[in-house]
Amino acid sequence: MISVNDFKTGVTVELEGQVYQVVEFQHVKPGKGAAFVRAKMKNVKSGGMVEKTFRGGEKIHRAHLDKRGMQYLYMDGEDYVFMDNDNYEQLSINRGEMGDGVKWLKENMNIMVLMYQNQIMGIEMPNFVELEVIDTEPGVKGDTATGATKSARLETGASVQVPLFVNTGDRLRIDTRTGEYMERV
Repeated sequence: MISVNDFKTGVTVELEGQVYQVVEFQHVKPGKGAAFVRAKMKNVKSGGMVEKTFRGGEKIHRAHLDKRGMQYLYMDGEDYVFMDNDNYEQLSINRGEMGDGVKWLKENMNIMVLMYQNQIMGIEMPNFVELEVIDTEPGVKGDTATGATKSARLETGASVQVPLFVNTGDRLRIDTRTGEYMERV
């Protein structure tokens, strides 16, 4: 059990049969009445956001997520096959359980699989990945100062907005949390 007064960003809790991660929280002490805590939480399984208000000092169940390092091997139909880095066992994860991080996934990439009570809750991608551009409009020499962008398709099939000077074949560093172009590598 954890008191809502002890909320911190990143804490995982079990609420109404679902596992949530605290994204933002605010302790409110109005001039009249009891203090309360307003929290913005992300459903770990579905990725949906929810805002909840708790009475000050209210206790809820803490959810301890197990993070296991795994390597992505290959895709088998709708399932992604991973190998546990510790015991080399293979594990298949359905596309629906993967979340939106799957668009950055490429073979032999190491990720963290989030598990709660031996049930897969999702995957945690590295913050940055390096991917190759396989299709974009040709870059024009001198197009570096305008700040304009164009669409580029990456080797995983994901599409991102990139500066005009990026060409097909360039390797890019992408922030997986925001899906934004960071730099050429």
